[in-house]
Amino acid sequence: MTSNAEQVPEWPTAEHVPAAELARRQGVRPITSVNDLARPDLFESDEELDAFLVDLYASRRAGAALASSSWTSM
Repeated sequence: MTSNAEQVPEWPTAEHVPAAELARRQGVRPITSVNDLARPDLFESDEELDAFLVDLYASRRAGAALASSSWTSM
């Protein structure tokens, strides 16, 4: 029988690049304002946004229902 510790691969050494270096290479800059995250043209219409929100809320309710049912079965 093997344990999970035996199945975990070793930390990559030669190919490992720190996150800060990857960001520098890709030209990623820190955000200076929450407005930097705004994407006003993300959805093409109000209907598309509404459909997204309906799906999002449904998936959250389904996830919450699964989480609460796992607590009751313990």
